[in-house]
Amino acid sequence: MPQGQKSKLRTRERRHQAQSGTQGLTGAQATAAEEGAASSSCPSPPGVTTRRKPGAKSRSTLKSPQRALATTTKPAGVSPARSNKGAKGQMKKKHSSSQAPVSAVRSRKGPLRRIASVLVQFLVHTYKMKKPARKAHMLKLIDKKYQNRFPEILRRASFSMEMLFGVDLKEVDRTKHTYTFVSKMALPNDGTMSRGRGLPKTGILMYILGVILMKGNCATEENIWEFLNKMRVYAGKRHFIFGEPKKLITQDLVKLKYLEYRQVANSDPARYEFLWGPRAHAETSKMKVLEFLAKVNHTVPSAFQSLYEEALKDEEERAQASGCSSVLSSSSHTESEANSALCG
Repeated sequence: MPQGQKSKLRTRERRHQAQSGTQGLTGAQATAAEEGAASSSCPSPPGVTTRRKPGAKSRSTLKSPQRALATTTKPAGVSPARSNKGAKGQMKKKHSSSQAPVSAVRSRKGPLRRIASVLVQFLVHTYKMKKPARKAHMLKLIDKKYQNRFPEILRRASFSMEMLFGVDLKEVDRTKHTYTFVSKMALPNDGTMSRGRGLPKTGILMYILGVILMKGNCATEENIWEFLNKMRVYAGKRHFIFGEPKKLITQDLVKLKYLEYRQVANSDPARYEFLWGPRAHAETSKMKVLEFLAKVNHTVPSAFQSLYEEALKDEEERAQASGCSSVLSSSSHTESEANSALCG
């Protein structure tokens, strides 16, 4: 096959993967967000309660990618003006059944998804308090008849945490069954960006890096906002997890060198595009981001053939660079020893 024809096929394949990949991203965000509703106002166990907006649709209606993070119940504390009012309203509406086991909460959701939703709220609470999560505490939130399904419930909750906040749940003590969170990237203050406030922003960064990767390592601002808008994340509109998205993306993450934001060459009127910043290259890799995309799409990295080949090549180059660095370091150390011996 002629080289030009191969190039066209590869471009067409990348375009198809980018389209299906971004659809999968927003779809997974919808699922994760549905299970993580009210996550930023999580009470302490065992009195975890769930709330939904009046007239909220059941999970079966949330199949469209456009129904993403904003479909969740907005927690108390979304905006300073409403936080106290929301908290007071929640206190007034509490009744004896709010302290009942999770299975007593009436919902059209499947029981495991409903329990996972409550477990996400508990996990976010422990994350914000910078405390480990213990299996014993989590079991208190689960009706006895579902406790034998704990591994599956925890897997669902862990997936939601990863999709929403970009953190992995790791077991750190197998005897006491204690878990902690590991951020996928080293954003300041565990990803909250501001000390003592807010929720992790690592999730949105992982998605943006994924979109940039799928768009050939350079995504226009239009590409980014087209994707974020499908998640119901809009420029200038405060989001309950990400804050003011435009400032976060074009200023905060750029200042921290996770993203590069530059004007498209010769564009008039001016248009802008995003690339991976140096800290993104240092703290993650194309393969890690591809693994994240694959997990979102419930598949394996090799399913994205051209991206997988590119990621493999990137891994080889990183290994070679690391090997060369080690050799140079070792060589320098040996030379230093030799010089010391000669001087001695």
